[in-house]
Amino acid sequence: MESVPVVPLMYNMLLSAGGALLANSLVKEFSKLFAKLRMQGTDMCKKSRSMIPQPMGVVTAAIYMIILFLFIPAPFYRWIYDSEPMFPYHRFVEFLSGVLSICSMIFLGFADDILNLKWRHKLLLPSIATLPLLMVYAVNSNSTSVAVPIQLQPIFGAVFNLGILYYAYIGMLAVFCTNAINIYAGINGLEVGQSLVIALSIIAFNIIQILRLESQLSFHLFSLYFTVPYVFTSTVLLRWNWYPARVFVGDTFCYFSGMLFAVVGILGHFSKTLLLFFMPQVLNFLLSLPQLFHVIPCPRHRLPKYDESTDRLTYSVAQFRANELTQFGSKTLSFFEKFGLVAVRKKIEGHETVLECSNFTLINLALKLFGPMHEKCLALLLISLQVVSSLFAFFLRFYLAKFFFNVVE
Repeated sequence: MESVPVVPLMYNMLLSAGGALLANSLVKEFSKLFAKLRMQGTDMCKKSRSMIPQPMGVVTAAIYMIILFLFIPAPFYRWIYDSEPMFPYHRFVEFLSGVLSICSMIFLGFADDILNLKWRHKLLLPSIATLPLLMVYAVNSNSTSVAVPIQLQPIFGAVFNLGILYYAYIGMLAVFCTNAINIYAGINGLEVGQSLVIALSIIAFNIIQILRLESQLSFHLFSLYFTVPYVFTSTVLLRWNWYPARVFVGDTFCYFSGMLFAVVGILGHFSKTLLLFFMPQVLNFLLSLPQLFHVIPCPRHRLPKYDESTDRLTYSVAQFRANELTQFGSKTLSFFEKFGLVAVRKKIEGHETVLECSNFTLINLALKLFGPMHEKCLALLLISLQVVSSLFAFFLRFYLAKFFFNVVE
């Protein structure tokens, strides 16, 4: 029986704790430097509309990378110093490819914060950053088969080989993870808060699987090595980004977080389980589709609207003429209104009908359902939703799956 390597895990946690202390100091120092360089953003949901230093996510991301660089020898010390045979080159290459993909995404995220890249670039760049990951997966594992639910086994068999479609799936998974956090943002603490819940859910899943299945030990250790430092450094960032925010995390943090989750999900061989932890992000993405694809007119910013008189947030709206909508757009708007997902108002201006609808995001939907609320309360509500979703994901993964699969690993 292969034992859990305690020394690398303890070293990982020690480096992570040291990195967290360093992050707290450097975020404070660099926030002043960023402000001097006018690398700032306006806090739209405050009466003061103060300028906040950004993107501070690049600081914690850099510290995270330093932790990983210092940690690289630790998982392999038995082979390096004790002269054990058969050095695990496949694990070493996987580790380096994960580091490379995350590092690439941090660089691209920082470029987006500075250059304000267009959406087509935001979709293309994660795909490029994932290529090292896909190549290593193809060489080391090349497992493209998926288990088929019991109900469909008479048609497809117990296992179905997706072939190249599986690589398309994991490539799209990386694109989704990096952008899903980015579009589910806009209030103090939400980006870091949701990411921390996902990271802690991954750690809990890794620990459960290590205790359950010896055969998957190396996969989940790999995930822990990457995720634990992230939790330590991001907890510090949350302290600075929590209401009232003293720093903004920027797109760098969102891309960095998304790529990290994609790396551990793909190379840790639990990409489908990973998606279960992204349920609020999936819901937000599905809600956003009509505006993302311009079926419904999409304003530049879909942040909640701040009411200075009450110091509360209400849902923001998109305003457009009725004749701007295609027939498909009108049916889409009616569908979302029918199920209570958006609020729609009509008014006559001159000879034209003007439509006003709440923006298609989960944040605005929460404000529509629960009414205006303080920014801090809204952040707590949405992070609580993330926690409940993760608990439901564990229920699906370990209990409900028994009704669809013969073996639940």
